[in-house]
Amino acid sequence: MLAINKRLQLVAEYVENRRLADIGSDHAYLPIYLAKNNKIDYAVAGEIVDGPHRVSIKNVREEGLVGTIDCRKAAGLDAIELSDNIEVITICGMGGKLIADILEKGKEKLANKPNLVLQPNVGENFVREKLQELGYEITAENIIEEDGHIYEIIVAKPGVMKLSEDEVNFGKYLLVEKNELFVKKQKQELSKIEYILNQLEKANEVQENKVVEFRSRYAKILEVIS
Repeated sequence: MLAINKRLQLVAEYVENRRLADIGSDHAYLPIYLAKNNKIDYAVAGEIVDGPHRVSIKNVREEGLVGTIDCRKAAGLDAIELSDNIEVITICGMGGKLIADILEKGKEKLANKPNLVLQPNVGENFVREKLQELGYEITAENIIEEDGHIYEIIVAKPGVMKLSEDEVNFGKYLLVEKNELFVKKQKQELSKIEYILNQLEKANEVQENKVVEFRSRYAKILEVIS
C-alpha cells in the first residue's frame, strides 16, 4: 500500500463521510489511503495538471481501486457533479487564497452541503473568511509540523458562524488551545515581520503606512501568544 505523510494522515482523521472528493489530489495518495483503510466507499480524485493526473490513474489501477476512485482531470470543483453525491471535500497543500478561490468559483457544487477538510499552506485567514461567507461553520482546527513547515488543518460543516478578527487570523480553536506549535508558528511570523520592518526602514522612501501596518500586526501577535 502507498505510504502517505503524517500531514495527510492527520487530514484523513477528519474524513468521517463515505463519499469523498479530493481536489488537487496529487497522485491520489489520500483517497487511496482512505479506501485501503475502509474509511470511504467512493472518491473523486480531481487534478488539473496532466502529470499528477496520469500518476493518479496509475496508482489507483495498481492498488486495485479502479471501481472505487474516479480520477478526473479538471480545475477545482469542476471535477465533481452534484449527482456524485459527495459528502466530504478535501483540499490540501495549496495557498489559502487559492483554496478560497476554488470554493468561490465552485460554490454551486456545494449545494449538497458536503463537509470540508482544508489544509492551506499559507493564508489561512482567506479560508476562514470564505467559509463564513459561504455558510460554513468551523468545527475543528489542528496544527502539525512536517519537514520544517507548520501546517494548519481547518474542518468545517454547513452552519452559521461569526468570527472575530483574531479568530479569522489565528483560528478559533487554535487561539483557545495555544499549543506549542501554534506559538512556534507565531514566533516565526514575528521574525518575518522584524525582517520586513528592517527593510522598510532602510528604504530611501519610508512607506509609513506599511510600517504602521506591520508594527500593528507584530503587536497583535505578541498579545496573542503572551
